[in-house]
Amino acid sequence: MRNFDTNVQLLKYNVLKGVAKHAYEGTLRECYHDIPIEIIPGPEPTMRCCIYKERAIVSERIKLAMGGDKNNPNVIEVLNIACDECPVNRYTVGEACRGCIAHRCQHVCPVGAIEVHGTKAHINPDKCIECGRCASVCPYSAIIKSVRPCENACKINAIKMNDEKKAQIDNEKCISCGACVYQCPFGAIVDKSFILDAINILKESQDNKKYRVYAVIAPSISSQFAYAKIGQVVTGLKHLGFHSVVEAALGADMVAYQEALELKEKGFLTSSCCPAFVQYIKTAFPKMVEHISHNPSPMVAIAQFIKKLDPGAKTIFIGPCTAKKMEFQQEPTHAIDCVITFEELQALLDCRDITIENLEEGVLDNASYYGRIFARSGGLSDAVAQALKEHGITPQEFEAKPVACDGIEQCKIALLKAGKNMLDANFIEGMACVGGCIGGAACITHGPKDKNEVNKYGELAKEKTISDAVAITRM
Repeated sequence: MRNFDTNVQLLKYNVLKGVAKHAYEGTLRECYHDIPIEIIPGPEPTMRCCIYKERAIVSERIKLAMGGDKNNPNVIEVLNIACDECPVNRYTVGEACRGCIAHRCQHVCPVGAIEVHGTKAHINPDKCIECGRCASVCPYSAIIKSVRPCENACKINAIKMNDEKKAQIDNEKCISCGACVYQCPFGAIVDKSFILDAINILKESQDNKKYRVYAVIAPSISSQFAYAKIGQVVTGLKHLGFHSVVEAALGADMVAYQEALELKEKGFLTSSCCPAFVQYIKTAFPKMVEHISHNPSPMVAIAQFIKKLDPGAKTIFIGPCTAKKMEFQQEPTHAIDCVITFEELQALLDCRDITIENLEEGVLDNASYYGRIFARSGGLSDAVAQALKEHGITPQEFEAKPVACDGIEQCKIALLKAGKNMLDANFIEGMACVGGCIGGAACITHGPKDKNEVNKYGELAKEKTISDAVAITRM
């Protein structure tokens, strides 16, 4: 049994594992309706009011595991049947209210939504405009602000409640970062899975005889699979049927090497590595689009290199990011054929009974220290500064002045300042997830991540400079 942070994650894993198992066995079509019973055997419910609702929710989750609603372009979807319709009255009066005679809350309310009955204030939800003025003046802090977990997780305000009091995602605002997926306590928001596409690519390769399948592993692998070594994960991927395992960090080296030159040429740049950050610029800061780096993301860069060497190859990216599922579908060169997450990789390995902790260690050594530290906030900035040095560009000629934005809220602040020419920096490194990729929504575990562990993993790299790593791609 694997350890997961929450029961929601465990349920997600069981659904993915069940779908993948039947897909491998070729029994998914006829056993589709059996999976909910396999996962929720009953007779007693464990999560909801009855096993029938539990099974109905699992059935909806299975649809997401099989690709979700094809008419919905977003990779994040809401399962209405699973939404608990969390209390939506944002401001309520708590027990701390003393029924004081000052009535500051009542006097400050601009719409007359507060009434005092007996010894306690009451907020009329039909009148309240949720301005928060009452909460700010209450001397007892008795007025409580309540925010739905999904709304609180979404720092760009892309989630609201609909007329049925269910969560609803605004696709025009959503950047597919997946923060809401992990934070919903009822698991009502789920990322679409392309696990069936990955299985089909592997099976149809005919053991890599028809074409070779490459696993492109994100550098944040260093913070995953705590029960096994990275080399054992590499071997496990070979057992799944991958021909080779390549580090996306080598793509990061390639990007940093070119991005440094682009920064010097243009004088101001925003990074292009995080697809959620790039999408945020496009939707919320359209005037800043011209400053987005023209370099592809590390995922795309290394996949393009692979297909240049092996034109018939198929590439599957594996990482902690739900937004990568959006990126690979929109990316015009189609360098990446499929994206799965670390959560989905765990389900794939286990459905094939591949116990990676018992395997011998394979080798994963394609990148430099600087490519590997892209996994943490600030890593890209360090890599670009290093690339400038390796290009022989001195600080007197040009100096990078980066700002590393740790999470989408910091990204917003930096972009607002840049738009008003108030930012004391010439390079914005944007990471939508707090901590960087190691804090991605589709990590196996979501506890605090130590950035020093990423640095240690980087120090194990055979190639010590970006130039040495990039030289491999020119042989």
